[in-house]
Amino acid sequence: MATPVTPPRGMRDFLPADKASREHALAVIRRSFAAHGFDEIETPVLEDAARLHSGLGGDNEKLAFAVLKRGLKPTDAAAAAASGDLLGLADLGLRFDLTVPLARFYATHRAELPTVFRSIQIAPVWRAERPQKGRYRQFVQCDIDIIGESGLLAEIELITATAAALDALGLTGCSIRVNDRRILTALLAHWSVAPELNERALIVIDKLDKIGVDGVVTELAGLGIATDGVADTLTQIADAGWTAAEPTPPAWLNTDAFADLLALRAAMPEVRLVFDPTLVRGMGYYTGTIFEISHPDLGYSLGGGGRYDGMIGRFLGTEVPACGFSIGFERIVDLLGVDAASAENAVVLVYDKGTDPARLVALKRTLVEQGLRVRLEQRTKNVKALLERAAGAGYGRYSFVGADVSGAGELDFRPLGG
Repeated sequence: MATPVTPPRGMRDFLPADKASREHALAVIRRSFAAHGFDEIETPVLEDAARLHSGLGGDNEKLAFAVLKRGLKPTDAAAAAASGDLLGLADLGLRFDLTVPLARFYATHRAELPTVFRSIQIAPVWRAERPQKGRYRQFVQCDIDIIGESGLLAEIELITATAAALDALGLTGCSIRVNDRRILTALLAHWSVAPELNERALIVIDKLDKIGVDGVVTELAGLGIATDGVADTLTQIADAGWTAAEPTPPAWLNTDAFADLLALRAAMPEVRLVFDPTLVRGMGYYTGTIFEISHPDLGYSLGGGGRYDGMIGRFLGTEVPACGFSIGFERIVDLLGVDAASAENAVVLVYDKGTDPARLVALKRTLVEQGLRVRLEQRTKNVKALLERAAGAGYGRYSFVGADVSGAGELDFRPLGG
């Protein structure tokens, strides 16, 4: 039986055209973020296993890939495995997001960084997901974060920069849903939810758009939470919008947090912000504002983030405010079309067997000096298939190199593809 030659499950190869599309999108995102004053950093793909499993990563910690300790004796490994002692087996692990590495990075380099640090991180992360459509074990995250700014300026800069990146990518119709963890905490208190059930109750509320009001009521009851009035409150929430505080704020609304959201909207009239009191976000480390990117044609978010003021203090022993926004790159890149400008500047020269190599190289050199990307292809019997492959690889034009062509100015370029 032949040995399988496919990538590991949940991981992918990228053909040249796919790789070119991804790099184009990444370049657009980088330029947009940098234009808004963010600086790119890089952190190792590996972090200490103890740090990755310190409670900062929520459920993602369960999906972390561990790296076995070097020189681990079989007897020690068996004992650690039998007792469920992960740290006895592994001292390192692949990062499952970019936020935990950023917190460690800031704690390491704080003295070398500005008081308010605006970072870009664009890099792959790894999670032991069950592979399925849209879920991969290796994928790229595009994060911007602001550390050291406790006011709304951080949220405003993050949302503005992210919206600008989406515009630069050509993604139209996006909106940004916003909420605040303080509003969610007030909502749970309004329902008299015991604090130890808060996180489980939030997971249920986060499913409102999938299971409906009745489904949420049923699941909350299953947790032992009294559900009198829950259905009425959820219906009221669905109709809340930006008028939630007028004329009289509902009992579940934290008016201080809502005032901050109103201030965000006033500061960014060009960005479509939608107040969604049931927006939860999955990570328990969020402490204030939270936000997600929505698109009217998609049933899933294209990115999100929020304020996580308590995380970096876990490393430093002193509180440092922090807020971040992450673009869901893998989802967004699938929505983007071919970069027409790049394709137009990529050309194929089709030549006959026996054509003088020196002449071909001279033509190629001239075109490259003009800023073009040039591929040489020998003519085959099936020229149509050759040209289709070139178009699929991101080339936009082609020309045959006839025997009478002596200079680049004599080439007759024609469009590739439909």
